[in-house]
Amino acid sequence: MNEIIFPEDFEARTEDAVRFFWSTRDGQISRQLAGQSRDQGNRGAVTGGKQLDGFVDLIRHTLLLNGVPEKSIFCEAGLEIPGFYRPSKKWDLLVMEEGRLAAAVEFKSQVGPSFGNNFNNRTEEAMGSALDVWTAYREGVYGLQEAPWLGYMMVLEDCPKSTAPVSARSPHFEVMPEFEHSSYMKRYEIFCRKLVLERQYSAACFVTSRRDGEPGNHSCPVPELSVRSFVLSLLRAVLARGGRQES
Repeated sequence: MNEIIFPEDFEARTEDAVRFFWSTRDGQISRQLAGQSRDQGNRGAVTGGKQLDGFVDLIRHTLLLNGVPEKSIFCEAGLEIPGFYRPSKKWDLLVMEEGRLAAAVEFKSQVGPSFGNNFNNRTEEAMGSALDVWTAYREGVYGLQEAPWLGYMMVLEDCPKSTAPVSARSPHFEVMPEFEHSSYMKRYEIFCRKLVLERQYSAACFVTSRRDGEPGNHSCPVPELSVRSFVLSLLRAVLARGGRQES
């Protein structure tokens, strides 16, 4: 396999993706407030979608830079793949190679003020999506092919409510020690680590960012869950399959 190439401005593009996340999200809320109908709370930014398109574009650009054919990358249409427990699911980015599923990526985010229920929803969604794909793969839904690469990215608001210790209610059994008085930020870190440890996802990425900080500023609390590590894992998997276009 040839050397993997990262854009020289990869970090700047990552900052742009974070900046785009906040500006798009805040813009969606403003439009909701100005419109006739208004979703409850911050749901307007959730139903509007597209906040994480900066990260989609970053990954697409890096794939193209490494010779992955444009026709193999799907990030606007053709994003549905069949499952086992449901007819199909729409992912955020797919890489197809001659009719085979090479990679599928899910991008998610969470901001305050409510973290509790949303944390549970996000974790259940991620685990369910992985189970659906791997069961479908086992049952031959995607035909005879190598196992696909699955990726999960989470962008979390860094704020007092996401970093404060939270008690875990479990009246009948003790919770696992790592969850005792852990913040939601720490719980997301643990969750992403375990998704990879248990091979539910091939790689995970965890990014935090402050709303009131410099636009584009962000952190990846764990090196192995950084944006660069995430993209590197994806590139290695896709290019190892022969996904690079011959020049």
